[in-house]
Amino acid sequence: MTPRLLRVILVIYIVVGVYVAWVHHYLTPGILRQIGEALLAVFLWVLVLLGVDLHLAR
Repeated sequence: MTPRLLRVILVIYIVVGVYVAWVHHYLTPGILRQIGEALLAVFLWVLVLLGVDLHLAR
């Protein structure tokens, strides 16, 4: 298999997994909000150190 085909299969696998988790209520809007805040804090850590609040509005 080519690397491109493997990437496509991996993306499809992840998308189907997220869908199944959502349908079976393993993923909820609250959890997604927390994951989003955590990712923002990880990638924008400099802003966190400067006192910027990265909590997403409800």
